[in-house]
Amino acid sequence: MLGWALTFLVVALIAAVLGFGGIAGTAIEIAKIIFFVAIILFLVSAVVGLFRGRSSRMP
Repeated sequence: MLGWALTFLVVALIAAVLGFGGIAGTAIEIAKIIFFVAIILFLVSAVVGLFRGRSSRMP
């Protein structure tokens, strides 16, 4: 997912250099959204992993 965000960021940078402001703005907004979604999913996954790893097993 971070790969997609990086791809849209590169597309935005290239579009900005070539003068396509509308495409660059759209691409950077998509990159931001994907980046924040990836961060949120990572945090949820980390929290779930911590809670699953702390299960007490009685012998």
